[in-house]
Amino acid sequence: MAHFVLEFSDNLDHSQSSIQRLFEALHQSAELTGLFPLKGIRSRAYPCRHYRMADGNAEHGFAHLEVKLGAGRSLEDRQMAAELFFNVFCDHFSDQVAQRGMALSFEMKELEPVLKFNKNNIQDYL
Repeated sequence: MAHFVLEFSDNLDHSQSSIQRLFEALHQSAELTGLFPLKGIRSRAYPCRHYRMADGNAEHGFAHLEVKLGAGRSLEDRQMAAELFFNVFCDHFSDQVAQRGMALSFEMKELEPVLKFNKNNIQDYL
């Protein structure tokens, strides 16, 4: 399980193709680590319409990527994956960072193995 949850200011380019390019790169990176089964990799994005940053300049933008993981991977494996995902994330927004005030943030959370339920037949369609 690796779930990517992107939250970003709606003044950034959030065309379907832009978001899909980021998700494609993140999914490829996750799969290449060998730590995450393809059937469990998912992504979703939420543009934020109401926000305020720093001095209120409407040109400032932000993007926050949260990665949720199932429990059981070593700290070293999580560190390696986190650095890889953060680099993909930063690369995606590099043009925005060059053009305006931007805040990029990232966090990876390992979910507790208790009381977690899921049902998935994606492997039947891969």
